[in-house]
Amino acid sequence: MSSNIDQLSIDTIRVVAADMVQKANSGHPGAPMGCAPMAHVLFTQFLNANPKNSKWINRDRFVLSNGHGCALQYVLLHLMGYKLTLDDLKNFRQMDAKTPGHPENTHTDGVEVTTGPLGQGISNAVGMAIAERHLAATFNKPDFKIIDNTVYAIAGDGCLQEGVASEACSLAGHLQLGNLVVLYDSNGIQIDGSTKLGFTEDVLQRYEAYGWHTQHVADGDNDLAGLHRAIAIAKAETTKPSIIRIDTTIGFGAAKAGTAGVHGSALGAQSLADVKTRFGFSPEQSFVVADEVYKFYAERAAHGAKLESEWNELLAKYAQAHPELHAEFVRRVEGRLPEGWAKVLPTYSPSDKPEATRKLSEQVINAIANVVPELIGGSADLTGSNLTRWKGAEDFQPETTGLGTYSGRYLRYGVREH
Repeated sequence: MSSNIDQLSIDTIRVVAADMVQKANSGHPGAPMGCAPMAHVLFTQFLNANPKNSKWINRDRFVLSNGHGCALQYVLLHLMGYKLTLDDLKNFRQMDAKTPGHPENTHTDGVEVTTGPLGQGISNAVGMAIAERHLAATFNKPDFKIIDNTVYAIAGDGCLQEGVASEACSLAGHLQLGNLVVLYDSNGIQIDGSTKLGFTEDVLQRYEAYGWHTQHVADGDNDLAGLHRAIAIAKAETTKPSIIRIDTTIGFGAAKAGTAGVHGSALGAQSLADVKTRFGFSPEQSFVVADEVYKFYAERAAHGAKLESEWNELLAKYAQAHPELHAEFVRRVEGRLPEGWAKVLPTYSPSDKPEATRKLSEQVINAIANVVPELIGGSADLTGSNLTRWKGAEDFQPETTGLGTYSGRYLRYGVREH
């Protein structure tokens, strides 16, 4: 095994992920093995979260958009100390396991959003970034940054070919969501073979046209310093969402690395043994994690716990300085609706004259919009037709546009109907 803790950790992620797929005889080892370096750098040097309290509201969010590579996420969550044991990793893709074949939000501790259908994860990440910007604009005060988290996502070639991702990312650019960072796993491979078969556009130029900040790391297999530098630059860019194209080798270290053959099936006993030998692991052992790897990840987890503790202290001071805002913030976080909200709902009877359902919807929206301030709506360029904008609504827009603010609650989706 390598004596370098970063390299040892990366190789551990690769080998354990391959072990998971091999034991289940089902799954996708290629993406986890190729994405291990970027994911390791992200989780150990940037992601602010407390594994002992995965619901801390100001945690950074991580979305694995290419959810088929979920063995990667499960290994990372285990190393960080979330409620996933080594036995859970061994039970990958089995009935009632905490490690299903795609990440599931309500099933596995630390998974922020269910992903699987390509493109939908990155689109959810856009939604999370919108939510962060809105909450920050609503509740933050000078000296009180109650909400200031970052949304990170890993997405692959398949995600960025999907129409839903294109629509969401176009909107993200318009909305100037500088709290969103996407790591684009550019391995050039999909199920049918090379992406050259049908995906030859310059993705970064497309995203520049959307209004994103773009970067390129040419050696995502080895250039840890380059990965760190790129993520740091992206995090520092607060006026645009960021995407980093990271060139990787799918199935790095395996006999079929760099081919579709390593995408969606187990490596096979001999290839897996060769991988372990290459990375300094015993071919005779499976699911091996060195103590120093656990210790290294535990240090990052402890950092996250410290951040939450400091945030709790800040929130207590916020309660003293802004008691009404604090009470409203806590109510929303706890998921409680305002007292008496149902009393403002209009009532109807069978004898009422017929009305279009969109008109009835408008009446309900107008009744509750100011009583339920967390209500957010919008329209796909049909506001005057579907009657979704309530009286006095403010648009959710960057202030630089002069069209609204981030505290606004009405989204203009444009003709993006996914």
